[in-house]
Amino acid sequence: MGGLLRYLFGPGKSEEHVNPHLVAAWSGPGQLPSLEPPTGPTGRHDIRNLARLLEQPVRAGRNPPQKYVWHASVRNHITDRILSDSQWAHIAAEMVAAVGIAPHGDPDAVRWVAVRHADDHIHIVATLVRQDGETVWAWNERLKAQTAARDLEQRYGLHQVGPVDHTSHRRPTAAEQNKSHRQGRPEIPRDRLRREVRAAAAASIGEDDFLNRLQATGVLVRLRHSTTNPDEVTGYAVGLPDHHTSTGDTVWYGGGRLAPDLTLPQLRQRWDSGPGTHPRGATKRPSAQHRADTFRRATATADRSARHLAEDPSGDEDDTASLAYAAADLLASTARAFEGRKGGTLTDASETFDRATREPYRRLPRHPHPAAGQLRSMSRLIAAAGRLTSEDDTTAALQLILRLSMIADNLANLREAQDRLHQAQAARQAAENLRAVAANAATALAGARAGTVPAPATRERGQPRGRVT
Repeated sequence: MGGLLRYLFGPGKSEEHVNPHLVAAWSGPGQLPSLEPPTGPTGRHDIRNLARLLEQPVRAGRNPPQKYVWHASVRNHITDRILSDSQWAHIAAEMVAAVGIAPHGDPDAVRWVAVRHADDHIHIVATLVRQDGETVWAWNERLKAQTAARDLEQRYGLHQVGPVDHTSHRRPTAAEQNKSHRQGRPEIPRDRLRREVRAAAAASIGEDDFLNRLQATGVLVRLRHSTTNPDEVTGYAVGLPDHHTSTGDTVWYGGGRLAPDLTLPQLRQRWDSGPGTHPRGATKRPSAQHRADTFRRATATADRSARHLAEDPSGDEDDTASLAYAAADLLASTARAFEGRKGGTLTDASETFDRATREPYRRLPRHPHPAAGQLRSMSRLIAAAGRLTSEDDTTAALQLILRLSMIADNLANLREAQDRLHQAQAARQAAENLRAVAANAATALAGARAGTVPAPATRERGQPRGRVT
């Protein structure tokens, strides 16, 4: 507790803390002056008395937990107005009540304070032992706090973040980030594996093809079999040959730990929704002279899908979901052809767009739109065509990227109509990024024709792969 309070009442890591002070506490506004840490001759706050008062129930509690400090920051959007101390005090009280650690009107609840050291946010600090000696276990406090935040946004007329929709993929943990930094990795393994799995899924016609493609890229694959029927495969996990635990075991990631739509049942559903497959389980590779034609055909297919999304503002959920999923596959294959395995700005835009396409709670479309199968077919053809090798290829690919930006714009409108604000924001961001990629690459192409800069995203076979920025 002492260390946390010293940080909150201190200058911050970059002198960003301005006028740190209490705005609320468990004992009510009348006691704030007596709880406020005094300032010493050096200008530093003496937090010892406040820390002692907060920890009193812990020292007197019955079997208190080893980790008893609860800490949450509540921050406004950059576009929100500046709230007063009394408004932040009300928000803090609503938060601790919503998560269940200090219900309204409970005199024996935990002790807590709210510290403000900036215009746009507060920190709520509490100890998890009630004043009657019982320990509080804050179950599902994150979800409860987010629900309370959505309510407070409406009550105060603040920026609407939107309800939790369970469509985001899991972010790398702090431990994963620190480990990757120590090992000097250019990319966190979870992120790299998600990109490899998504590219393989977008290029595959079925399960065997998917697994073979993963293994061909050097990804380790482990299948999970049913406990009741050992011959039935129910899932998979992937890992990297050089990514191990402290005991030397491979670190495995199941498909669902990479993204909600990368579980094996989800992938099977998407493969089954496509058109008929090649009898030998492969897609015929377009020749180099036909590669640009492949992109042009994909552009026409994407244009029809964009028009369908624009002309159906009500948005049949199955049609929207299947078209969005298929467009994400097409964009993933295009990004791989444009930038290669190392990725770049187009690959990042593909990741952003992917968030906008997912259905809440992993719901699968029951009746996919016919155009979804056509989009997936073009995704496989582009994956089979390989990297871009000429200006004609690049020009055709840029037209496809612009059509995909139209799909992203139309999908954003539909997500807003569905009140799925996180996904609407992701779709808008993806559309902007796609247009930026197309504009930058077109400028580079023009420069290449004028002889001033190298052509973008082109290389001869055998040359090292580059990144378009």
